[in-house]
Amino acid sequence: MSLREIQGEVVKISGDKTASMLVERRVMHPRYHKVVKRFKKYLIHDENNTLKVGDKVIAVECRPLSKTKSFRLKTVVGAES
Repeated sequence: MSLREIQGEVVKISGDKTASMLVERRVMHPRYHKVVKRFKKYLIHDENNTLKVGDKVIAVECRPLSKTKSFRLKTVVGAES
């Protein structure tokens, strides 16, 4: 079983040990055949409370940690400027 990895940007610190990240994916529009952006937010678990708004991060899928949180922080790719 391979674990899903998602990459995105932290947009909000959502309580203790939790951050909200925005993931962007580019898909081809079915009618207009143009590349369009699609966005989705995920809650990720940050055990050490190290994340800041604007950080680029990679999160990995894990068991459900709460009703809406099923990803945990793997690495920080780029820190906030």
